[in-house]
Amino acid sequence: MFLNSIRWRLQVWYGVILIAVLAGFGITAYQLERAQRFRTIDGELKRRMDALLPVLQLNAPGRDGPDEDFRDRPPPPEDPLREGPGEGPRRKPPRPDEFKVPPQIAGLFGSGPDAYYFMIRERDGTLMGRSANAPTKEKSEPLDSYRELRQTTPPGDSLVVGRMVAPDLAQLHQFAWSLAGFGFMVLLGGLAGGWALGTRAIRPIEAISSTAVKIAAGDLSLRIDVADTENELGRLAGVLNSTFARLEAAFAQQGQFTADAAHELRTPVSVILTQTQTALKHDRNAGDYRQTVEACQRSAQKMRRLLESLLELARLDAGQEPMKRLRFDLANTVRDSIESVQPLASERDIKIKSELTALESVGDPERLGQVITNLLSNAIHYNKDRGEVRVSVQQQNGNALVVVADTGQGISAGDLPHVFERFYRADKARTNAAGHTGLGLAISKAIVEAHGGNIEVTSQSGVGTTFTVRLPNPS
Repeated sequence: MFLNSIRWRLQVWYGVILIAVLAGFGITAYQLERAQRFRTIDGELKRRMDALLPVLQLNAPGRDGPDEDFRDRPPPPEDPLREGPGEGPRRKPPRPDEFKVPPQIAGLFGSGPDAYYFMIRERDGTLMGRSANAPTKEKSEPLDSYRELRQTTPPGDSLVVGRMVAPDLAQLHQFAWSLAGFGFMVLLGGLAGGWALGTRAIRPIEAISSTAVKIAAGDLSLRIDVADTENELGRLAGVLNSTFARLEAAFAQQGQFTADAAHELRTPVSVILTQTQTALKHDRNAGDYRQTVEACQRSAQKMRRLLESLLELARLDAGQEPMKRLRFDLANTVRDSIESVQPLASERDIKIKSELTALESVGDPERLGQVITNLLSNAIHYNKDRGEVRVSVQQQNGNALVVVADTGQGISAGDLPHVFERFYRADKARTNAAGHTGLGLAISKAIVEAHGGNIEVTSQSGVGTTFTVRLPNPS
């Protein structure tokens, strides 16, 4: 169904909102125009009513004031009008066409059908006067086609001033149709603009979806191409591109890691197989068998160390290796590590110089001791005979620093960025170094980062290498 499309949902929502806004605007504009028009007509009716009221007093026959009724007073002697023998004189009410209106006031009332008119009636309904265009008793137009203002004087006479508003109603209807037409054009333009904006907004989503499908199919080198990187979807595409890049790097690293692990395991396995096959081919004396078993044991121990390192890295990567949160003296931990590697340094006549300042830290002292021991072991193994290793503990910018520097041959600039990669060795000749699997620095980096710190390395060929462990101080 088309409503399953985000674009159509946005379009329907735009349309509903736009129709509601246009309807509200049109109704309000129509009501304001209608109220303003009738307010003007009512003002004109009131002005004419105020001008006609004094004329009504002057034209009232036989009245001296507004409270006298000429039917209740005797006719004046000079009145020649009598009706029948024995009846007193009476004045007949004037005919409507005898009602006198001054010319300046008569000019306020026109003669056309849509001009203002007036009608004056006595309290018994008798018509005393009217304008020429006043509607008759049987109006030819519907009642709602007239707008009238009515006022009753104290004697009870009724004065009506009105105007036929059929032309005004027709103009209002025309105005309503104009508003409707204008609203319809705005609605069409708004829907077209909304569709264009919706299409433009959805286009990056379609690009993201298409690229994600191809990446899921196995092409990890693809990236989302979005022109506008400043809007929300552009920033999302940037984040996804970064995620895809890390995913590609992770897959590449995983493939390389698997190949390296297989390569590292292949050597000891080959040794074990070769030794056992040779021992089984020919009968040997007890000394030869012992040598064979010792070679197999050394290869098996190397495999065990490698598997333990791999298992430890896997746990660190998954966050399953818990780190203790203890307060301890970092200098004491470094001192214990120095003591553990001192026999190895003595074998090669390497001096270990330390500058340890008592410094409280928070973390797992055993794991951090493992890191320091590994750095010291590397500094001894890859140092020159009768070289030197310098170790210091210091505080800098609110962080605890452990610095391990050696006087070895150093690491080339091309190899330096890769020293923390798994199974990476700057010197390929060191592959057979006893006890080294190529995972020590990778494990050290994972442990330090699990403590919220970082480990850095600087080196100069022929001068030496310096590792710096930076740990946050406890707050």
